[in-house]
Amino acid sequence: MNSRFLENALFALRNIFRQRARAVANLLAIALGVAGLIVVGGFVQDIFVQLGEAIIHGQTGHVQISKEGFQRVGLRSPEKYLIEKPELIRSQLKAIPGTSAVLSRINFTGTLNNGKRDLGVLGEGIEADLESQLTGIYVRYTEGRALRDGDKYGMVIGQGVAKSLDLAPGDRVAMVVSLSEGAVNTLDFEVIGVFQTFSKDFDARAVRITLPDAGELFGTSAVHKIIMVLNETEKSPVAASAVRALLQKDGMEVTLWHELSDFYTKTIDLYDRQFGVMRLIILMMVLLSVSNTINMTLFERTREFGTIMAIGSPPSSVFWQIILEGVLVGACGALLGMALGVIAAWGISAIGIPMPPPPNANIGYTAYIRIAIDSVLIAGLIGWVATILASILPARRASKLSVVDALRHGL
Repeated sequence: MNSRFLENALFALRNIFRQRARAVANLLAIALGVAGLIVVGGFVQDIFVQLGEAIIHGQTGHVQISKEGFQRVGLRSPEKYLIEKPELIRSQLKAIPGTSAVLSRINFTGTLNNGKRDLGVLGEGIEADLESQLTGIYVRYTEGRALRDGDKYGMVIGQGVAKSLDLAPGDRVAMVVSLSEGAVNTLDFEVIGVFQTFSKDFDARAVRITLPDAGELFGTSAVHKIIMVLNETEKSPVAASAVRALLQKDGMEVTLWHELSDFYTKTIDLYDRQFGVMRLIILMMVLLSVSNTINMTLFERTREFGTIMAIGSPPSSVFWQIILEGVLVGACGALLGMALGVIAAWGISAIGIPMPPPPNANIGYTAYIRIAIDSVLIAGLIGWVATILASILPARRASKLSVVDALRHGL
C-alpha cells in the first residue's frame, strides 16, 4: 500500500509541475497568504505584549494582593481594607520562585490644590526606589525627576494633572484627603517631577508620594496593596495560584494584572476579532486564487481524464488524484510561506516599525514581528487546508465527466 501511495504521490508531483508557470503561481499565492498571516499575526502579538508590559510596569505589577473586596469598592472606604502586617506577607511572597520584587502601596482619592483651584486625583503611596525598578522605561519624566525614598513631602504627578493645575517641578501643592468618620487631613507637598505613561486617563488623575508620607497622611503603618513583580510575565497565572494557596485562609484577594485593566481586555478582544476577519479574508483569497488556477489546469487535462476513465479506472480515482495534487501543492506552498513569513518577520524586526501612540495613549513605540511556533504552524495549516478545499469542487466536476465528451474535448 505504501508503494502504491508513493507512486501516486510521484505521479501527482509530475502533474503539478507540468505547467510550471501555473505551478509557481499556485505556490506563490499560497506562500504569500501564509507569510501574510505570520507577519500580521506577529505584529498583533507584539501589540499585545508591549501593551501588557506597559500596563504591568507603569501601573499594576504582575500580581496584586489586597483585602477581599478592595478592588471593587475599596476606594470608597479605604480604611476598611488595610493589610495590617504587610512585612509578614511580603516575606512569604519573596520565597515564591520567579519573584523579582515585592512592593507595598497605599491607594487613596483626594483633592489637590495649587492655591487657586482644586482637582480630584487618584493617589498612590509608593516605595519610590523599588517602584523605579518596576517602571523602568515605561514611565517617562517630561519634567523633573522620579520620586526617591528620601523625598520627604515630595510628589510626582501625571502630565494631565500638571496641565490641569499648571504645575511644574518646585511648585507647592496641598493634598486633602477624607479619613474615617468624616475627618479630613491635609499635607503640603513639593512637586518633584511630571511623569507620562501610556495612558492619558491615568496621567490625568495620578499622583504619587512616598509610602511614609502616605502613612502620615492617613495615620497608619498598614497598606492597601502588595504588588508582586515577576521575572517572566508568562508565569503570572502560576504565581497567582501559588499566592492563593498561601493566603487562602487570610481573607486576601489575588488579582492578575490583566484583570485590573479593562482597556487591555477590550483591546485584546478588538484585535482578536480583527485578526480573525483577516484570517478569513486571506483564506478566501487563497481559495479563489488556487481554485482558478486548478480549474484552468483541469480544463486543459480533460482529455487526459477521459482516457484514464476509458481504460477502466473508476471516476473516484480521478477525484482522489486531483485531491492528492492539492494536498501536495498546498503542503509545498505552506512550507514555502512559513519560511518566507519567518524571514520577513526577522527582517522587519531588525529594523523595527515606528508606531504613533495608540488611541487614549501618550507614548508611541517601536513595533516588531514576534514569531511564535504555534502561530507559524496555524498559518501554514490555514494555507494547506485552503488549497485542499479549493481542489474539492474541480475534482468533483472532473470525476463526473462523461468519458465520450472528455475524449472529444478540444477536437
